[in-house]
Amino acid sequence: MAEPKVKYDRQLRIWGEQGQAALEKSSICLLNCGPTGSETLKNLVLGGIGSITVVDGSKVEVGDLGNNFLVDESSVGQSKAKCVSSFLQELNDSVKAKFVEEYPEALIETNPSFFSQFTLVIATQLVESSMIKLDRICREANVILIFARSYGLTGFVRISLKEHTVIESKPEHFLDDLRLNNPWLELKSFADSIDLTVQDPVAHKHIPYVVILVKMADEWAKSHGGKLPSTREQKKEFKDLLKARMVSQDEDNYKEAIEASFKVFAPRGISLDLQRILNDSSSEVDSNSSDFWVLVAALKEFIANEGGGEAPLEGSIPDMTSSTEQYINLQNIYLAKAEADFLVMEQLVRSILKKIGRDSNSIPKATIRSFCKNARKLRVCRYRSIEDEFNSPNLPELQKYLTDEDSSSGGATFVGRGAMAPPKPLNFHIAVGIYILLRAVDRFAANYNSFPGQFDSATDEDIPRLKSAAISLLSDLGCNGTALAEDLINEMCRFGAAELHAVAALVGGIASQEVIKLITRQFVPMSGTYIFNGIDHKSQLLSL
Repeated sequence: MAEPKVKYDRQLRIWGEQGQAALEKSSICLLNCGPTGSETLKNLVLGGIGSITVVDGSKVEVGDLGNNFLVDESSVGQSKAKCVSSFLQELNDSVKAKFVEEYPEALIETNPSFFSQFTLVIATQLVESSMIKLDRICREANVILIFARSYGLTGFVRISLKEHTVIESKPEHFLDDLRLNNPWLELKSFADSIDLTVQDPVAHKHIPYVVILVKMADEWAKSHGGKLPSTREQKKEFKDLLKARMVSQDEDNYKEAIEASFKVFAPRGISLDLQRILNDSSSEVDSNSSDFWVLVAALKEFIANEGGGEAPLEGSIPDMTSSTEQYINLQNIYLAKAEADFLVMEQLVRSILKKIGRDSNSIPKATIRSFCKNARKLRVCRYRSIEDEFNSPNLPELQKYLTDEDSSSGGATFVGRGAMAPPKPLNFHIAVGIYILLRAVDRFAANYNSFPGQFDSATDEDIPRLKSAAISLLSDLGCNGTALAEDLINEMCRFGAAELHAVAALVGGIASQEVIKLITRQFVPMSGTYIFNGIDHKSQLLSL
């Protein structure tokens, strides 16, 4: 067996040793190991998840050989859970694999305490009634739950838990923490020690752009009543001043200063997103508070006092044109400030822990340091219960989605590995139509003991039945008189509840990606219901 650092080298570069350790400590339960469940778990097993438990009461049938790579001809007639867990174990011998030969629906009804032993439960191909019951169980036990389902050329993924907090959100684009418009004493003193009018052309073209901007921002403020550029005209004038200080056209440091001048115009202090977290009721901590909220309480004190309205400094600077000596000096100034802020934060954290009756050393230094480094990028995600969404969806949004037939802008929305930004409109009307019909097929199944189109002989009868189920569901949700596209209803019947491998692989890939975000507590997991529309090769995130 390869050493973990070699074996998981590529992913360690993404989420680090701490993230990998979180994966290796986690235990995952999979409900139903058809292609969607198998594809989801395959990705996690290869990633080095700690242990897996596969729950499925069915036997492998000949039809399974065409859509599930984790069974073969010798598996026919055997326990599907046993066969899939055995194949998964072969993929990574450091993962502990177990199986339970029982139908998930029965387990949900008869043994709800079973789920409390897991870090996270992946529930695939469950009908609505079972989803609601399982969601209640997992929320009560504080177990993370992810639903995933593929149905013909469509599918969905939905996360459900009360709260998820993220320290290392790792946004793809975020402004450097350089404090160009609010320098602390050491940075200002260093900038003041450098002469921008130095006659030596070599020295002039190697002044770091951070120094140039700190000095020029200070110069501007002194001549404008203490205010920095705010209007478009003022920002242009500020850039013109920078250009005027260039001695020659080949001074890359001044070009960098002009390109980075927008960092001077950025507002001082903390963002509205961080302010919302500081104002959150959970920031009033007690002995039951999580480490995250204890750290937030300390951050609130820091910003109000030692920080002077700013979060702890991150301490890193980007590469820039500079002499080696000045760059190292500048780097050390930022590192020293970050370390000083960390030490203050550490004292605040220890003090708060003691005050609420917890061990003052219960939060490790490494966690506090990471929190300080990422304080500006904290995220808190909260999810509605499935029952709440199903019974009381966001009606204005739902009605808007259903009637917005012209919202298509072309191109697909893909879920990247980082924070999931609100997707550009693709075709909400079709996405919500799929969402409604995926719920309607469960109503259909409850009434007729089969899914629409599951038997070829009844397809013509099933189309009006499914349409009736969808109309009834829309009426219950308060959307009377809303019609779904006839072609879409026909397609859902044509699917016959088939679990196609290509769709299952995509849905499973997205589900496993979200599992990794949740377990490592890195990157921001998606909120809302992800709908995959394989008919048009598009996907959409719905907030209902």
